[in-house]
Amino acid sequence: MADAARRLTALAEEVLGAPLPLRIRAWDRSEYGPPGTPAAPVLVIRRRRALRRLLWKPGELGLARAWVAGDIDVEGDLYEALDLLAGSLWERGEDTPRSGLAALLAAVRDPRLRAAGGELVKLAGPGLPPRPPREEARRTSGPLHTLRRDKQSISHHYDVGNTFYERVLGPSMVYSCAYWESPQSTLEEAQRAKLDLVCRKLDLRPGQRLLDVGCGWGSMVLHAAREYGVSAVGITLSQEQAAYARKRIAEAGLADRIEIRVQDYREISDGPFDAISSIGMAEHVGSARYAEYAADVHALLKPGGRLLNHQIARRPLKDEEAYEVDEFIDRYVFPDGELAPVGRTVAQLEEAGFEVRDVESLREHYALTLRQWVANLQKHWAEAVDLTSAGRARVWRLYMAASALSFERNRIGVNQVLAVRTPGTGAAGMPLRARDWR
Repeated sequence: MADAARRLTALAEEVLGAPLPLRIRAWDRSEYGPPGTPAAPVLVIRRRRALRRLLWKPGELGLARAWVAGDIDVEGDLYEALDLLAGSLWERGEDTPRSGLAALLAAVRDPRLRAAGGELVKLAGPGLPPRPPREEARRTSGPLHTLRRDKQSISHHYDVGNTFYERVLGPSMVYSCAYWESPQSTLEEAQRAKLDLVCRKLDLRPGQRLLDVGCGWGSMVLHAAREYGVSAVGITLSQEQAAYARKRIAEAGLADRIEIRVQDYREISDGPFDAISSIGMAEHVGSARYAEYAADVHALLKPGGRLLNHQIARRPLKDEEAYEVDEFIDRYVFPDGELAPVGRTVAQLEEAGFEVRDVESLREHYALTLRQWVANLQKHWAEAVDLTSAGRARVWRLYMAASALSFERNRIGVNQVLAVRTPGTGAAGMPLRARDWR
């Protein structure tokens, strides 16, 4: 089979309804597609097994398994390849903006691909359904977002080795959107600026008690205690994160003012707190539990206390019931995670009793952050593979690169929502001039 690339290109163009924007290189060393410069990206089908994965699991899951297993790859600029794939889907009339990843996933669900199954079978060759890559999440059955299932989902994403995250995140060990003064700032400067912005929005003062929901490796509670003199409780469901955070806190001499717990927010019974930060955690809560989450954090605040809810948001859909989580993200990145439009988040916080005082979009900031993380991963690629696995490193590279493009193209956003548990007197304790924390 010396013409696999040509036949795959024809099949892809039948599905896309448009010329394939990338060259394909197949396992038989054939190459076909639009002419390009030597630096142009090439979609590489390394093994026929990739096609068998699509035959046995059409759609996102088959394609995701092929990528994670290394059966398919991109040679050249991954950002450019994803952007080109997204553009080809728009040309065929997609009415919802998509990332390059989501566009490609949509293509492999297309009925025309199934209709062309005979050609795909010939190209794939004989063979049993390949085993899923070991990096795929294994979850318990039953309802979403029980205490047990949430802990399992968090462990899948975060308990992959603290050293791996050090290489990706850098010394700050902050796994959320940074706050950039300019693109020339360093990642460390931007992450420190983000932590300080949160502290100022919360109006933290010496002697206050802070709860950080989803504390990660302890960066927020460390900054708040060291720079603003608060006592802090950080909670996480990750044993590895908790051990790492406790070590950092002990080395900083702040163990008398910071406590790290492996605990769910639904299990906290020692409120109230003066302030609560929730940074990049609420995406894990899920739509079925969000009202409960909002009510719980409201109950844990003192009257007049502030909540800073930092959360990724998706764009609203014409038919909200049609929202589906991409299987690549669900199986390999954030099991059971869900995104909601920012308007819904604000509404649910208000329904829980909060007064929402400020909403700030940091969309462009997250794109810059993700590109830095991708650069860190690529710089330490060999070590990252040794620390985890080749498949795990490939998952992180793809999801972070695709996410960076999604933020840049306004397909998803991230927002800081500042809300107050305003007491019955109506005095929220906010400055008269908006955003006085600047």
